[in-house]
Amino acid sequence: MAKPLSGLRVLVTRPAHQSASQIDYLQRLGAEPVPLPLLEIVATTEQDGADYQLCKACILDLDLYRDVIFVSPNAARIGADWIDEYWPQLPLGVRWVGIGKQTADTLAQLGFEAWHAEGGFDSETLLADPSLQEMSGERVLILRAEGGRDLLADTLRRRGARVDLAHIYRRACPAYADAVIQSTIYAQPLSAILITSGQALRNLLQLCGPAAATLTETLIIVPSARLAELAHSLGFNRIRVAQGPDDQSMVDTLLPA
Repeated sequence: MAKPLSGLRVLVTRPAHQSASQIDYLQRLGAEPVPLPLLEIVATTEQDGADYQLCKACILDLDLYRDVIFVSPNAARIGADWIDEYWPQLPLGVRWVGIGKQTADTLAQLGFEAWHAEGGFDSETLLADPSLQEMSGERVLILRAEGGRDLLADTLRRRGARVDLAHIYRRACPAYADAVIQSTIYAQPLSAILITSGQALRNLLQLCGPAAATLTETLIIVPSARLAELAHSLGFNRIRVAQGPDDQSMVDTLLPA
């Protein structure tokens, strides 16, 4: 019996340490996964100077926050490492918040009793939750990447919260030889591209250079309407929006109707 994705060649763009389950699921459905990580996750270290010192100060004050919000699975993983270094036991009275189910699940695997707002996986969903409406005098820590969106922090501040931002990692564009790009993307036609962030999409276009124009008719799968709008603005014409950024939702969007 033919598998539903047989014959599809699918570009997998998650960071290398996060792509295994997506690759496995594609293979089980018959597709050929083509790994090309488009984000390199670089944890903040002492060499980062002021950013490192601010992260350290926030983590040392962890017990002063009502909510500690992790904005991605990477933030959960790296944030847990920071917390483990300075807190042998987790402080009491802190609510550990994942931006969505995937992040909350990562936190749970790392030993945190994490909470997330139901019904979505982004700042907008979290901000709609009743528990984050009246924030006068509350302290909130957001653990995120350098250069992340400001919507969450700005909105919570308008609602009265005192918000601290700790840039515990940054997302860099990996370096690839031209031969790697050629063999991965152009040697055989791609059936689809799985993209879960705007920076990853921009990195793809940067890595491909002028030849990126040949990708605009390739089907691109994204997890949100916001990212679909960005893809359209960058020239992509065939865009599908998945139910979420998790591996199953992204890959299932490729299945025949």
